[in-house]
Amino acid sequence: MNTIPRNHRSRSEIAIKRSRFITSIARTDSEQQARDFIAEIRAEFPDARHHCSAYIVPQEDANDILRSSDDGEPSGTAGIPMLDVLKGENLTRITAVATRYFGGTLLGAGGLVHAYSHSVSKAIDTIPRLALSTGHLYHLTVPHTDAGKVEAGLRSAGWEVTQTTYGKEATIELACAPDEHEQLFTICASLTKGARSPEFQGTFTREVPM
Repeated sequence: MNTIPRNHRSRSEIAIKRSRFITSIARTDSEQQARDFIAEIRAEFPDARHHCSAYIVPQEDANDILRSSDDGEPSGTAGIPMLDVLKGENLTRITAVATRYFGGTLLGAGGLVHAYSHSVSKAIDTIPRLALSTGHLYHLTVPHTDAGKVEAGLRSAGWEVTQTTYGKEATIELACAPDEHEQLFTICASLTKGARSPEFQGTFTREVPM
């Protein structure tokens, strides 16, 4: 999956048969942020006839939330086509709001689908993208006297050490891809002579420029 940079916003406008379609895009990391952004756009253009929307946002330990709204347009002619564009671009953590000022000419169902799809495509066309990848965090706890040697061994073998903290013992925090845990256990066993094993701490999401 991909997303756009945090706090990033974009806007574009197209005109079709005197109807104006102003499409606003924002990075949203929760459903509440998506709803707040939609409300913000409604308040910015209070005299517009329609504020159609679509968003894809994550939820913990479950599939992404996908929502769309036709906001008074004929059913299926606005929100779903907008959502299809976001899905087709493999995007998440994003909300699109297409504000329409009616120009006096009916566009028909096909015309509306094209207009709303095109408006979103144009708005996201120039936005920088970030690739999302999931990683796993592990803690390896070792005696203080071994910490430097073990950390150096991990780094020289190409493992990502995110930090080392010191309490009763030294805790080395490691990040790796989900399919690398067996190799991680092997190198940790080798460096500690089988005395210590890394403990799983959870997952994280990394954002990498494309």
